[in-house]
Amino acid sequence: MSRQQTPQQRLMQVLVAPIISEKATLLADKSNQVAFRVLPDATKEEVKAAVESFFKVQVTGVRVLNQAGKLKRNARGSGRRANVRKAYVSLAAGQELNFAQEGV
Repeated sequence: MSRQQTPQQRLMQVLVAPIISEKATLLADKSNQVAFRVLPDATKEEVKAAVESFFKVQVTGVRVLNQAGKLKRNARGSGRRANVRKAYVSLAAGQELNFAQEGV
């Protein structure tokens, strides 16, 4: 038996983690975009609402992609990495998110 979630509880779970990589840093500098890992069933509207409510910024667009997990082999056999859903969030001009805050 599953409990029904409220919309606010759902928004708290949509964003799994920010993606901090070389590509994500270049996107943030050039295109004013931020990358997040999101739940596999998250929609663009949910991602937009979650980012706007948590970070108090204005979102102009959201692009979502599903990345299939890679097949990895080694001497003991083979395994598979998990599938990942990513969201690239475009921020309005003059707005930014900084995950590397000093003093934390």
